[in-house]
Amino acid sequence: MDESGGSGQPRSGTDGSAEPHAGPPARATDPTPPDPHDNGTRPASDRPAETPDAVAAPQPSAKRDPAQGTTPPDDADEQPTEPPAPEAAEPTKPADATPQAADSHTAHDRFQPPADPPKPEGTPEHGTPDHHRTLAHSGPTPKNPPPQSPQPRGGLLMGRPFGVPVYVAPSWFLVAALITWVFGGQLDRVLPELGAARYLVSLFFAVAFYASVLVHELAHTVAALRFKLPVRRIQLQFFGGVSEIEKEAETPGREFVLAFVGPLLSLVLAGVFYLAMQPVEPGTVPGVLLAGLMISNLIVAAFNLLPGLPLDGGRMLRAVVWKITGRPMTGTIAAAWVGRALAVCVLIGLPLLTQSGALGSSAEDNVGMDTVMDALLAAILAAIIWTGAGNSLRMARLREHLPELRARTLTRRAVPVETDTPLSEALRRANDAGARALVVVDAEGTPLSLVREAAIVGVPEHRRPWVAVSGLAQDLTDGMRVSAELAGEDLLDALRATPATEYLVVEETGEIYGVLSAADVERAFVKAMARPS
Repeated sequence: MDESGGSGQPRSGTDGSAEPHAGPPARATDPTPPDPHDNGTRPASDRPAETPDAVAAPQPSAKRDPAQGTTPPDDADEQPTEPPAPEAAEPTKPADATPQAADSHTAHDRFQPPADPPKPEGTPEHGTPDHHRTLAHSGPTPKNPPPQSPQPRGGLLMGRPFGVPVYVAPSWFLVAALITWVFGGQLDRVLPELGAARYLVSLFFAVAFYASVLVHELAHTVAALRFKLPVRRIQLQFFGGVSEIEKEAETPGREFVLAFVGPLLSLVLAGVFYLAMQPVEPGTVPGVLLAGLMISNLIVAAFNLLPGLPLDGGRMLRAVVWKITGRPMTGTIAAAWVGRALAVCVLIGLPLLTQSGALGSSAEDNVGMDTVMDALLAAILAAIIWTGAGNSLRMARLREHLPELRARTLTRRAVPVETDTPLSEALRRANDAGARALVVVDAEGTPLSLVREAAIVGVPEHRRPWVAVSGLAQDLTDGMRVSAELAGEDLLDALRATPATEYLVVEETGEIYGVLSAADVERAFVKAMARPS
């Protein structure tokens, strides 16, 4: 069986005006002149998301000193002992300090506050997640949240066939020990002359059986790669294996083929082991091993062909219903509920079949510990099928909401600042513009880095006039630049490729659109999971 992943974003909770928050009028000390190109006619859908309470927090009063520029606050107890750096001592700069681009659509143009009057406090903005905070007061955020790896480990790495990592989960060692013990008991009845060596033969059988399971999963992987579907990893675990395919097949035909190739390879392996048995004496160790591998692969193929998710037969049923109805979600719902019914049948039917002797052993032998083991095995299998069916439903609902996850609607409005701009001045500009992010640019307006929100929160207010924004910024890499047109799985793929806390969102022309926070995307993901289909 194989799995796949994804995420989504709900729409804004308001249909009110999408005009960005204007903020208070520019002060006389604002070094940024009004731009003639910004006439306030920019469409609402093209504006980054903003927060309504963009009122600046009170900044410490500063006096001008001819020798030093800006002096520390008048509070003697909080006055810093070291002198300010020369480049950070100019909170008010000449009019040419704000970088300009060559053409009329510059990064500077896009972040000027419009001339409209500010909205009443509490009015939600279009596309803004439910965290209305100013940049200067962002709340207790961890200082340096570790980025999450896009490809989590799944145990012991065994290799990378076809470029896909194969992991053995710790639970495999438990099931290998269980197979060794059970198969060893059967060998004692068939080949009693082996003695204690039967457990070595049983261990070999356990490893060979899971090698067959790996071939089954590799069949899914090769088919997925053939259809240009990325595969995150293959994991061998307690009950078989999992091929984690990150995207859904584009057509029901491909979905059917992708699911069917696994059981088909298990049937082929069973045939190979059957042919290998013919020249071998039945009562020997090779004969017993080949017979056991043939039967086990037949069981794997038959079990996976059962028509319920998350089994391969469930995915085949989903493809058939998808083809008939034209709706993949309908196929998922049908196959998932069949899978849940199948889980109930396994829970009740497997112990009854064992007790009745229908599976080959006499009813008199199936007493005591064997009865308990059969019931435990049935409960574990039923739980795995039931849980997998529920996960398939959740993933389908998530994919249904994926188109709502758009970089343009989740982006925070940002203002460009130069590297030597003091943090207090940068925050003042951001709050005046109703922005919640800072982009560090050079004199030509080229983005260099992003000021981390967590780093801003960690700087006390009385220190902000003496700290340059460049000291709190993270250098931009190619992967940290995302297009404003990205949405759905394409957006998630871009963020997974380069884990970071903030990303620079740019237009197709290269203009700065704003800053996308990974925390905002995570909140959108959670809200999408909570929404009913």
